[in-house]
Formats: sequence, C-alpha cells, structure tokens
Amino acid sequence: MFGTLRMARRWSEREKDKTKEKEKEKESGAAQEEDKTIDETMAWKFLSATQINLLLEQDVAGVQQHLELFLDLKQFKTSLKEAVLLDYYVSGFCWAKETNFAAVQIAGFMTLLNLLLENLGTQHMTLMENIQELRKTMAGIGQCPSEKSGGFEFFTVDQAKAIIGYLEISLFQHYTLYEYLFHSPREELVIGDENIVELVKPADALFPAPLEEGLPYDIYSTFIVSIPATEDAVEETEGDVQPDEQPEAEPPVDPLAGYCMDDVKSVLGEVTNEMIGQLQIEINGKLQMQEEAYSVRIEKLKKS
Repeated sequence: MFGTLRMARRWSEREKDKTKEKEKEKESGAAQEEDKTIDETMAWKFLSATQINLLLEQDVAGVQQHLELFLDLKQFKTSLKEAVLLDYYVSGFCWAKETNFAAVQIAGFMTLLNLLLENLGTQHMTLMENIQELRKTMAGIGQCPSEKSGGFEFFTVDQAKAIIGYLEISLFQHYTLYEYLFHSPREELVIGDENIVELVKPADALFPAPLEEGLPYDIYSTFIVSIPATEDAVEETEGDVQPDEQPEAEPPVDPLAGYCMDDVKSVLGEVTNEMIGQLQIEINGKLQMQEEAYSVRIEKLKKS
C-alpha cells in the first residue's frame, strides 16, 4: 500500500517536472522569436530582404543602377543632392559587402546610414546630437537583448567598431558639408544664353551675301544673284521693242563697289580705338582713386 503511494507520488512529481520543462522551452522559444522579430524589424526597415539579395548579385555599376530605382532618384545627373545621396549609399553598401557582412548585417548597416541621414536632414540634428543617437542605437551590441538595446544586436563588437570608424571618416568628418547640402539653397546656374544677331541685307538680292571664306563676291554676283526687273519696267519696254530686237541686259550693280577690305578694317579700327580709349580712361580713374585711398591709409598707419 505504502509502496504504491510512493510510486504514485514519484510519477506525479516526474509529470510536474516534465510540464515545467515544456513551459520553459515554450518561454525560451517565444523569447527567441521575439528577439528575431526585433532584429528583422531593424534590419529590413530601409531595404527589404529581396532588394538586399538582388544587390549582392550585382557589381558596382549594377548596385548603383538598382539603388537608383529603389530610392527613386530620377534627377541624380542634374541634382547635386541626389547625386551625393546615391554615392553615399552605394559606397556604404560596397564597404559592408567587402567587410564580409551577412545579408541581415548589410541590411542593418543600410538602415543605420538612412537613420543618421534622416536625423541630419529632417530632424536638423547637430553633430554631437547625431553622435549621441548613434550611441543609443549601438547600445546592447555584444550583450543580451534588453529594453535599452537599440535593435542592432546582430552585430558583433568588432563589427560595431568597424562601423563607427567608417561613419567617422565618411559622414562625421564631413558633417558641415552634408548640412550645407540639406539646408542651404543653391542658385541655379545659367548654362545657355540667347543672342540675336542682325545682318544687313542687300536691297535687291535674292540670296544673302556669302561668307568671306566661303565664296568670292565676283562669282556670287555673276552666277547667283540676278536682279529681277519690275513689272512696270517690263510693260514700258514691251511696246518699244521690235520683234527682231531684244533689250540688252544691264550688268549687275555691286552694292559694295568702291569699298575694299582695308576700308572696312580702318573703320573697325577707329571704332575699337574709341571704345578702348574710353574704357582705359575709366580704369585709370578708378586705379588713381584706389591709390589715393591706400596712400591715406598708409599715412594713418605711419602716424599711429
């Protein structure tokens, strides 16, 4: 009787122990799933797993091309801001890939880059404030997950040190330039201008005068230009002309007859000398005024 009771007690105790072990296993499995969810949330917050795996299969040119699509950078060839952002993300991805990070670690590193740039561009954080945010984000690496962890526990301590060194030489060292890029408006550069050039046209020419280096004027006036007769002149000559007689063709009149290249050069030389002379007088006057001002300053310095 007592032996049976003892065996029953032992069996019940064993069943209780088994139940406790199963509950502990369930709790540990739930904790692991929760930690995994936190890690995945921070890792894939900026780029998805599909996008990261696709980028890992590309070379540098392919990474740049796919990041243009992922980040919707359509004006990176003309916009300085988009060009800098694209270069920053491409460089960061290539560095993480060369450092032999795993896919989840590369995704977390890209999330960290985006977080720091958002702090700078959207939150207007200073350098010290952004460094403090990085410190909070990297907290908990190398330790057990806790409430104070930043969600990047999938990095090791050595990897965290390498990331901080990369951020120091890439972002923090040039922080003022990134602030200017995000918060300072830039003037639009004029890359083109329209000029209207008016040319003097001959009175009775059918075609414009040729260029000096293209066609001699005598050939142009002989074979190309033909001065048409007016309708009134044709009607007056029709009644006086005999059937067997034909009017003699008048030679074409050269509108530039009596002028040569030396005359044109002399006129242009006179105009140029007049303009240069006026400019020289103005420049000399300004130089004299500056010289007098400097002389007054030098005398004041000598007296003092």
